[in-house]
Amino acid sequence: MEKPCLNDKNEYPDDEVLSRYLGKVKNAWDSFIVFLNENHPSFSREWRYYNDGKSWLYKITKKKKTICWVSVYPRMFKTAFYLPDRAEDLIKAGGPGKKYIDQFIHGKRYGKIRAVIVEIKKTADLNATKTLIEIKEQVK
Repeated sequence: MEKPCLNDKNEYPDDEVLSRYLGKVKNAWDSFIVFLNENHPSFSREWRYYNDGKSWLYKITKKKKTICWVSVYPRMFKTAFYLPDRAEDLIKAGGPGKKYIDQFIHGKRYGKIRAVIVEIKKTADLNATKTLIEIKEQVK
């Protein structure tokens, strides 16, 4: 299993650092940021180094609610959503894709929540993330 690559606490993940690790996938990253700016300007976004995982994560929140976490890997990034059991109907109806519906339904439970992780290697992979953001906003 690959590990996130932003492991240097002293190297803030700016555009140059992201370009180095993401390569061609940086275009998908830029599209993701444009999507957030245009469609979710109320979201707060912050890079933070977490000692427990020894890497930088990009946390996206709306008020006090965490929407998702983003981690960077060599030539890809992942968005991780933690959704409550009550989101199951929205996920089934919302259409993030069979792969992600199965991941939620059959995934490991953390109490009353389950994770859905989207690997983004090209801009088209953002569609599932966009759908999951909408679902996350609908879940109370």
